[in-house]
Order: sequence, then structure tokens, then C-alpha cells
Amino acid sequence: TWRAWAIYMVLAAKLSEEQVLKQACSSCDATQLCNCSSMGLDFFPSGITGKITVLNLAHNRIKHVQSQDLQQAVNLRALLLQSNEISSIDEDSFHSLGKLELLDLSNNSLAHLSPAWFEHLFSLQHLHLQGNSYRDLGESSPFSKLRNLSSLHLGNPRFSTIRQGNFEGVVVLDKLWIDGGNLSQYEPGSLKPIKKIDHMIINLRNISAFSAIVRDLVYSVAWLEVREIILQVEKNSLVQNSTLPFRIRKLTFKDALFTDQDISRTIVLLKEITSLQEIEAINCVLEGKGDWDISEIKSSGPSFVETVSVINIMIQNFHLFFDLDGMESQINKLKRLTIASSKVFMVACKLAKHFSSLLYLDFSDNLLVNYRLSETICKGAWPSLQTLNLSQNSLKSLKQTANSVNRLPKLINLDISQNKFGEIPDVCEWPQTLKYLNLSSTQIPKLTTCIPPTLEVLDVSANNLREFGLQLPFLKELYLGKNQLKTLPGATPIPNLVAMSIRRNKLNSFSREEFEGQQVEAVHLSMMECHTTLVVSLICALVFLVILVLVAVGYKYHAIWYLRMTWAWLQAKRKPKRVPATDICYDAFVSYSENDSDWVENIMVRELEQACPPFRLCLHKRDFVPGKWIVDNIIDSMEKSHKTLFVLSEHFVQSEWCKYELDFSHFRLFDENNDAAILVLLEPIQSKAIPKRFCKLRKIMNTKTYLEWPPGEEQQEMFWFNLKIALKS
Repeated sequence: TWRAWAIYMVLAAKLSEEQVLKQACSSCDATQLCNCSSMGLDFFPSGITGKITVLNLAHNRIKHVQSQDLQQAVNLRALLLQSNEISSIDEDSFHSLGKLELLDLSNNSLAHLSPAWFEHLFSLQHLHLQGNSYRDLGESSPFSKLRNLSSLHLGNPRFSTIRQGNFEGVVVLDKLWIDGGNLSQYEPGSLKPIKKIDHMIINLRNISAFSAIVRDLVYSVAWLEVREIILQVEKNSLVQNSTLPFRIRKLTFKDALFTDQDISRTIVLLKEITSLQEIEAINCVLEGKGDWDISEIKSSGPSFVETVSVINIMIQNFHLFFDLDGMESQINKLKRLTIASSKVFMVACKLAKHFSSLLYLDFSDNLLVNYRLSETICKGAWPSLQTLNLSQNSLKSLKQTANSVNRLPKLINLDISQNKFGEIPDVCEWPQTLKYLNLSSTQIPKLTTCIPPTLEVLDVSANNLREFGLQLPFLKELYLGKNQLKTLPGATPIPNLVAMSIRRNKLNSFSREEFEGQQVEAVHLSMMECHTTLVVSLICALVFLVILVLVAVGYKYHAIWYLRMTWAWLQAKRKPKRVPATDICYDAFVSYSENDSDWVENIMVRELEQACPPFRLCLHKRDFVPGKWIVDNIIDSMEKSHKTLFVLSEHFVQSEWCKYELDFSHFRLFDENNDAAILVLLEPIQSKAIPKRFCKLRKIMNTKTYLEWPPGEEQQEMFWFNLKIALKS
């Protein structure tokens, strides 16, 4: 960076604390939210006062938190220190942060956690400690004073041990996340002090630790999510020596690995947790083909689980998967089943008939084709089903699809979107109970009486429809977006319609006559249609007022100047940053006020141009090319000058910095990465008297990087000596 800015940063520590914070952390706004992230800081900026409520120092290079760094930040609510290089924290660093609610120390280099850091954080609700290098939580609880804690995230790849007493003092949590991928030692009972956890996520590979953790959590956690586990279930009971009631309702496995044997044993063991209602498997791998121990599963009694979700499961030989014959007794109480993105191509008819209680079935993003769908929905299968999702499969015939789902006597909602039907027959048979039908993105070119008249909601968006003329007397919602419609549907065939989406069609306009038969309040005509003249008049008046305000604001804040200077800057950007040394014609380009021309032209020019050797100066009066645009003259003169010399005075400031055109020299100079600026202070001038739009020049003035013209002749000799040295540098 250019020299003036570097000097400014070095000397900035001499400014007041609030000035330093403003410069080092320039994005503090009026609400006292200070965003100092990603600024390369290796220290806490000074000036952190009681006014600040949010301080973001993330993604810097801070290594140490010292006692005095946050001593004045008594009103801080959020402190973000993640992704630094913090390896040590003074024990009393956070003692003044009694109002702190969020503390993020994740992804640093903390090798241990000290209870002293947190003992005064009485209001803390969210604590993030993951991604450090500590191996355990110490011998006692670091969190014993955090009575208001609601979410806690801890652990790292080195984290290996959880001891009894590590969570003493923590009673209720909304969320607990433990990165324990390499956790090897878990002392039973360690998590029991926490009486209530709404959602716990744990990355875990050690199966012994998994079993012990489940035994501790069945009374406290509502939703347990286990990630990255290689499931090798022990034969010991998960709830041995346990007493009712359990609290756990949902169990999720994510990125886990199963074998057929593990599946069988897990099903048996989970039946012991009678409160468990939902099981979920996401992005898991099954090394097997469904060869489960059906006899053991059946002998262990019925299942209490009501919801099963399997999303994106990977089965290498999915086409060899068994039909799970014998599992009928385990599925008859299931109410919701999702098997999505898992290459399912059919369900055996015999098995499907035993889903007697199932209300919701999601087979989206699979490999179902029409003849396999006919086997999957055979006569008597899924007798209670109300909602069926078959979107994103390989169905090609809408007529055959309708015939298959017509075997579902209680079906209300059907989603068959994103299948490639292409054609639509004139007549189809659907369940009489069907009220919702999604046919979006199915490549149908038109609508026929194949669409069931019982519908209340119809979605046919993203097709190739050019018209809509169906008679649907019960329809309440109609979605027609992304089609080729040029006119609105008629109102008479859909008398009960209350909502219609018709965006992204080819409609240019529509009239009230197209809504004939509808009540006005149900049509929702725009203000423009009802009061065109009034709306146009109001818009014109508003536009005029906005223009007037913009002109006034622009005049007050010199907007014209900014626009002119920005245009000149963009033009200058197209030129090379530096001209060849052979093109340098002057030692310095001189920028000065007309009121100071006597000193410049009769004293400075004479002293410098008559020196030995003489200096070549560029003056706008003498050396600018006649008839050339002044901004081009300035740019060319600056580029052909080794330095730019500013002669600053009260006249220079009070006269709006002379001509706006000449002020471009300041704008150009400070945009470039060079050290060509020489400031000569002709008379005392306060930096705050300089217009705010010249912010970079104001910063340089604050650092006193200028030469002052002295009143005495003895000092003047030294002034000329220093100036000549600066011009030669």
C-alpha cells in the first residue's frame, strides 16, 4: 500500500481509543454492531466501549485474549471469535460480560477449557466451542455457572473423553452438539445431569460409547441425531436397569453404515424404548440385501414406531434386495413412511397389504415405472392411505397411473409431478375422495376431462398449456404458472375458486369482463384498474417529489462533484498505472489555491526552479495545454510528474478546495498505490476543517506527514532542504 496509508496505520495508536476502533473496525453502525471480521487483525482493537452490543472479530489472526481487551464492553450481547488462532485466554477476560448471550470460540487452538472463563457469564445462552484442540472438558464442569445456557456445541477431532461431572450445572438445553468422532472413553452417567434436551447431535464411531450415551439420554432427550457411526450393536439392552418413563421420541442416523445383522439387532433393541415414535436414516449405507433375522424381530414383539423416513440410502445391489417377507407384524401400526431418493422400484403386494394404518407414503425420486406401480398398489394394499407422493419417478402413462391409485379408497392428496407423461387421455378413473392433485412439470400439452372433477386444489404449472377450459365446481386453488396461457380461465366453470397463480405466462392484459360472475371482493382487482387516473397522478407527484429531494440532497452533499470525479476516475483507470521513466517531464505537479499563488509562483517556484540542479515544476497556469479538458490536463500532468505537491492553507479549504476540476488530483492520487504525495502546510489548519469527502486526505493530516512553512528565515532554510530531499526521493 502507498506510504501515507502505512504511516497512518502505524501512528493510529496515538489517536483516542474510539478513533482507533473506528479506523480498525470501520463497520460499526448506529446500533453499535461492529463487524471486524476478516481484517487480518492479530489483536483486539482498542476503544471497545460499553456502547457496543455485538462485536464480530471472526476470521482474523488473534492468538491471545487478554484481561483488558473486553474490560469496558459491559453491554456486549454477542461476541464472535470463531476461526482465529486463539490458544490462550486470561481467566478474567470475560468477567465484565455479564450481559453476554452468545459466545463463539469455535475453530481456534484452545488446548483446554477453563471454568473461570465462563463463571461470570450469567446471561449466556449460546456457546460454541467446537473445532479446537482440547482432548477433554477437564476434571469438573466448565459450564456449572451457565444457568441460562440453551445451546452448546463442543468437540473436535482430538476430543476423546467425557467424564462424570463434566455437565454439572447444565439442566435444560434446546440443542447439544458434540463432535465426538474419535470419542473413545465415555463414563456412564456423564450426561445424566442434563434433565431436558430437545435436540442432541453427536458425531460418533465408538459403539460402546453410543450404547452408554443412549442409556443416559432416554430420559432427557426428545430427538437424538447420531452421525457417522458404523453401527455394530451390542447384544446388551440399551435400557438395562432403566425405569419408565422415557422421553426420547425421535432417533436419526445420518451418514451411518449398517449391515443386515446390525439392522436386525437395532430393530430389536429399539423396541425396548417404548416412547420412540420416529426413526430416520439420511445418507446412510446398507451393506446387505435385506437378509434380516425375521424370526428374532418377530419374537421381540410389536413396534411402537409410527414414522419411518429413509432418505438417500445407498444399497450397492439394490436390485437383489429381499421382499422382507415376514415383517408384516412390524409395520401394521406405522402411520407415515418416507423412502425417497433410494432407488426403490417396487414394494411386494403381500407386504403392502399389511400397511393397514399407513396414512402418508412418500416414494419421491425413485425408480418406479407404471407396471411396477401396479404391483406396488395392488388391490387391498395401503387401505388407509390418504397422501401419496410419487414425484420424480419414471412414470410414463397418466392413464395407468390413475388406474393404479384408483385402488386407494381413501386417497385425498396425490403428487405425481416431475414425471414424463407427455400425453393426457380424455378419460381417467381416480379415487372419488381425491381433492389435491399435483401434475406440475409433467410435459402435458393440454387439459382434458381426465382431470377429476372432485378436486379442490390443482397444480398444473410448468407444462405446455395454452388454455384452461375445465369445469371443476369444487376447485378452490389453481396453479397455472410457467405455461403458455394468453387468456385467463373463465370464471363460470370454477365458481368456488379463491386463489389462482398465473405468473410467467403470456398474458398481456385482462379486463373485468373476464371475471364476469365473480364477486368483486373475490377478484382482488388492483388499485391501478379501479382508479387509473388517480394512481397515475399520484405516481407523477411522487416521482417529482423524489427528484426534488434527490436534487436537494445532491446539492447539500456534493453529489455532482462525486459523479464527475467518479467518471474521471473511471476514465483514468483505463490508462496505465505508471508511465515509462522516459515520459516523466516534471519533478512535481503543484496543486494550490489561487489565493496562495503569490507564495507559490514568486517564492517556491523561484527557490526550486533556480536551485542547482533546478527542479522542473508543473503549474496549471503555465503548463496546461490550452483547449484541452481540465481533467485530462490534470491526469496527464500527474502522470508525467515524479511527485504531486499540495500547498495547503485556509484559503485552500474555504474556497471549496478551489476548482472542483483541480481537486481531481487528490482523488486520482489517493486511489493509486504510490507514495508520491508531498504536503506543504503554508499556515496552521485543522484537519477537521477539511471537507469530509476528502476522507483519505483528512487521515493523512491526522498523522502529521507534511512540511510546515516556518515564519523565521533560519527555519526556512531547513524547510527548503527537507522539501528538496522529498522531491528527490
